[in-house]
Amino acid sequence: MTYLLLKWTHIVSSTLLFGTGIGSAYYMLMASLSRDVRAIAVVVRLVVLADWIFTTTAIIVQPVTGLWLASLAGWPWTTPWIAASIALYMVAGACWLPVVWLQLRMRDMACTAAQAGEPLPPEYGRYLRYWVLLGIPAFAALVVVFFLMVAKPT
Repeated sequence: MTYLLLKWTHIVSSTLLFGTGIGSAYYMLMASLSRDVRAIAVVVRLVVLADWIFTTTAIIVQPVTGLWLASLAGWPWTTPWIAASIALYMVAGACWLPVVWLQLRMRDMACTAAQAGEPLPPEYGRYLRYWVLLGIPAFAALVVVFFLMVAKPT
């Protein structure tokens, strides 16, 4: 694989990771705040699917292409901006894993409530708060990683 193709793959996968994350978060939050159980059930189900298809793929591709690019460019992984990017990526990942679990539970709660024609259980609101609280540092970490990738500060 050429350096340019590898860099393009890295940039596209980072865009998918960030774009799917922010887009899914927006729609899931807006649907959840609507309190429309049927809409919530549909949106959360689709967010979980998007996470499996796009986010999981990008999460795998990002470190592979990023570390490969660093090697090809002759940058040691201990270069400060690369080390910081890796650490921040791990912070985002540490936030994302419980978010996946929360989304699966929220999907199940919303689908069950929609099928029964009942309101969401109180746990849904609690899980939504945790989901938002975990999403904030994950989002911030990825924004800083984007900056580091572009600026490559010394």
